[in-house]
Amino acid sequence: MTDMAMALNGLDKLAIEVPSWAYGNSGTRFKVFGTPGTPRTIEEKIADAAQVHKLTGLAPAVALHIPWDKVDDYAALNAYAADLGVALGTVNSNTFQDDVYKFGSLTHLDAKVRRQAIDHHFECIDVMDATGSRDLKIWLADGTNYPGQGDIRGRQDRLAQSLQEIYARLGKDQRLVLEYKFFEPAFYHTDVPDWGTSYAHTLALGDKALVCLDTGHHAPGTNIEFIVAQLLRLGKLGSFDFNSRFYADDDLIVGAADPYQLFRIMYEVIRGDGLGPDSGVALMLDQCHNLEEKIPGQIRSVLNVQEMTARALLVDRVALAEAQNEGDVLGANAIFSDAFYTDVRPALAQWRESRGLPGDPLAAFAASGYQKKINDERVGGTQAGWGA
Repeated sequence: MTDMAMALNGLDKLAIEVPSWAYGNSGTRFKVFGTPGTPRTIEEKIADAAQVHKLTGLAPAVALHIPWDKVDDYAALNAYAADLGVALGTVNSNTFQDDVYKFGSLTHLDAKVRRQAIDHHFECIDVMDATGSRDLKIWLADGTNYPGQGDIRGRQDRLAQSLQEIYARLGKDQRLVLEYKFFEPAFYHTDVPDWGTSYAHTLALGDKALVCLDTGHHAPGTNIEFIVAQLLRLGKLGSFDFNSRFYADDDLIVGAADPYQLFRIMYEVIRGDGLGPDSGVALMLDQCHNLEEKIPGQIRSVLNVQEMTARALLVDRVALAEAQNEGDVLGANAIFSDAFYTDVRPALAQWRESRGLPGDPLAAFAASGYQKKINDERVGGTQAGWGA
């Protein structure tokens, strides 16, 4: 395997954006659970996110969601975040909660509904202009539940037209990343169900349009690392949404269901030069913590990504290539397996301490008193949450 110290040096490139909505109330389709200390404002969400970065050194940016995180003064919000040691990151649109979008948004038959959805994305770009954010992320709930309910091809045509109008509004250094999900909430067909559909639309749009890959948005058994390798090869992987699922939903802590899959994904990210600020690939969490505490949940997630990245960095790529070239099936697999099964946790604790971070960020958070502080202070008002 690659030398441990040499491998861990590669971790300095790792940065994971955390989502503002992860700190609000969430739950299932049937119930949203309230918890003490839940943020009531975007400022309180950012304060919680800053705790994750303070303790891990891995989460320097916070993704916004519009309209959930709308404020009157984004310059002031930028300054507030900077004072806490984090930046404002990706701006996420929302065309899945207004009644008017019941039968679609950017794909809707009614031009007035499409106009409303396009104008919402223009508003998001205005937020990007004000915050200095690079990426506009679009996830659509658009689709149908029954065969014959809608014109599948016509919906794709309308989607392409809507995306073209949004793309034309982007600034010189701004990007559009199009997320996909193979089902839900539409059950017969989703308008952007897979990486191929997202790739086709972003390829038609231009160089500033890229694919967003959500690790939980695939059918069971999908080889996600192949998709990662292919999109990196094509220069079209713009961002990740890291999470995990066991059955159908996708909001669990990343790596919870299959840490070996996360390891394989991160290996392809590293091999495809997708790690680091200059790679053009944004790594982000996309989670709603249903039962667990929010801040520890985000800490656990970023640490899981870091651990699997460290293991992936241990793969001896020279030895692996030799085994592959010689047709040594078991030898090549053993090189992969040896790296994955290496316990990097003690080395990671030392790595953190050498950078002035706590060796055990979760224990440090528990001992900090921050959770009790916000439980006591955040009384009254309306807790943030996505609703149900």
